[in-house]
Amino acid sequence: MSVSLFSILGSISYRHLIDDKSGVLDISNNYAILYYKGEKMRILVVEDEQELCESVAKGLRLDGYEVDTCFDGEEAWEIISVESYDLIILDLNLPKLDGMEVLKNIRAEDNETSVLILSARGGLQDKIEGLDSGANDYLCKPFHFEELEARVRSLTRRRVVQNNLVLECGELSLDTKARTATAKGEELSLTRKELAILEYLVLHREHPVSQEELISHVWDGSVDSFSNSIRVHISALRKKLRTALGYDPITNRVGQGYMIGGEA
Repeated sequence: MSVSLFSILGSISYRHLIDDKSGVLDISNNYAILYYKGEKMRILVVEDEQELCESVAKGLRLDGYEVDTCFDGEEAWEIISVESYDLIILDLNLPKLDGMEVLKNIRAEDNETSVLILSARGGLQDKIEGLDSGANDYLCKPFHFEELEARVRSLTRRRVVQNNLVLECGELSLDTKARTATAKGEELSLTRKELAILEYLVLHREHPVSQEELISHVWDGSVDSFSNSIRVHISALRKKLRTALGYDPITNRVGQGYMIGGEA
């Protein structure tokens, strides 16, 4: 793939240093988590097209991440076996050892490191196999670098959230360990699905979240896009938030999706 497909000079990300003492993450913008517990976020890019690999790495370094690269599956597995990464961006069509085998090796040893498959294999069965084998996300080539940046931000946020952080958005607070939410300091009575929807909207508040995206990430694809289940759960969540806050922080952008904001 031609590197000219990419715009390496993407949008500037907001940098946030997580407060290790409070464990509180204030999500206020389109941000990238570059540090966690005093360590810089580390990314490994595994791509056999060296020019493309280095271009992606350069763009991520400009965003502030620490990035290593390698160009074949065997080398990737050797590096992964001895080094620790927060995220691995993995091509599938690799020489010496196929990327899918690398992924399976990773998951046999490690269930915590996030893996984003970046591949020209765009068929439905390829995506299903990759996600079922343990990938956290799947992005097909050709792609826009800005979209890759957004997915990297999302995956690094998830990694931090999984380490017992509290998310704050306006007068809302979500404890990701206790699985509770409060509004103006008062605990909300939410169902598991309502809490999952609220958490996903807060984590992705920089852009509208479509119904299809919620199906994929909150329902795990177990309902179809024509189901009324999602609208019922969101309606119930909005009613509870409106009662607790005195206003509805969730808006529905027609043709785009749902967004959550701060105070009214």
